[in-house]
Amino acid sequence: MENNQEKSQEEMVKEAVEEAKKAAGAEGDPQDENGDPEETTAETAAEAEEAEEADQEPGQESSEASDDGEKKEKKFFGKKKKDKKDEKIEELTDKLTRQMAEFDNFRKRTEKEKSQMYEVGAKDIIEKILPVVDNFERGLGAVTEEEKENAFVQGMEKVYKQLMTTLEGIEVKPIEAVGKEFDPNFHNAVMHVEDENLGENIVAEEFQKGYMYRDSVVRHSMVKVAN
Repeated sequence: MENNQEKSQEEMVKEAVEEAKKAAGAEGDPQDENGDPEETTAETAAEAEEAEEADQEPGQESSEASDDGEKKEKKFFGKKKKDKKDEKIEELTDKLTRQMAEFDNFRKRTEKEKSQMYEVGAKDIIEKILPVVDNFERGLGAVTEEEKENAFVQGMEKVYKQLMTTLEGIEVKPIEAVGKEFDPNFHNAVMHVEDENLGENIVAEEFQKGYMYRDSVVRHSMVKVAN
């Protein structure tokens, strides 16, 4: 009897231990499967961030691809050939510009040639008038003091003055010579004299007046140069 009681007690202890183990195992399984709640939350957040990055990368790639496509499209349109109408307009505009420039050059050249022709013609006429002026001066220079009151002499003086005023009006003026330094551009030396009262290369006397028309010489002065 005592032996049976001891066995039953041992069995009861074993059963209690097994039940305790089972209970402990049942409580430990959810922890093993689910793990620490904080660790699970951190892993879930990391996975969410990776998913977002994965979603953003295709979007960036697609935007870059669209930018490249727009650039290529712009380049393509930039190289587009001009319309025939626009090409014709540019051609005619360029042609008109060139013709206007050529006409302007022609106009300037023609005006210059006309001015030169006019100047040459005027100088030719003035050169033919100058001997008349010389004769008036010689005639008036030969008049004595007693003859200056003569009406004929006074008439000659008035005609001479009118002639000189007319020449001055068309920019004809005599060249200054006596007392000036000899200049081959304006003077024609026909004599040379030694004179201590005059400086070197100074015009001592004028035999025939020289004249200029504007800035050009019509006739050089015929002079005598000292020293």
